[in-house]
Amino acid sequence: MTAFSNHQIVLTAIGEDRPGIVSELTQLVSDCHCNIIDSRIAILGSEFTFTMLLSGDMSAISRIEHTLPTKGMELGLLTMMKRSTTRHTESEFCAGYTLEYTGIDTPGTLSKVTRYFADNNISICSLKSDTYDEEVDTKMRCEIEFNIPVDVDIDQFKISFENLSHTLNVDYIFKRIR
Repeated sequence: MTAFSNHQIVLTAIGEDRPGIVSELTQLVSDCHCNIIDSRIAILGSEFTFTMLLSGDMSAISRIEHTLPTKGMELGLLTMMKRSTTRHTESEFCAGYTLEYTGIDTPGTLSKVTRYFADNNISICSLKSDTYDEEVDTKMRCEIEFNIPVDVDIDQFKISFENLSHTLNVDYIFKRIR
């Protein structure tokens, strides 16, 4: 571990979407001498969300903690921060997949799918879901990225998901991505 990256903090900013927000936030990170290790941006309706994992020495992390609230207020953003006390380590996995599913929008479907993953001891790396109108129905679609731990039988996982998909009345595709 280098002196530059011996401390980490997760930063989240939420607010009305408009051009320049990402530039302002990444400039702040740079001015505070932090490094962006990982980040995600999403637009939800008209709201912008930006989550970053930052690293830096103790003074850099303290600087971002003290300057972000003021900058967030200037930009009209709700901001949150949490110091990370442990470094993220990758688990042993045998493959990475995406699951894409679609169907008529029914309350509880996403909850049942994510419960299926939890019950099979599989962590979700990324999840995107939305709804759209098609003819007379509102449809849902979801894409989940996940890694299969070495102790999980992927074939059994897929067979069991086939049963769940019938219960939930969704069409799906598994794709191996790594």
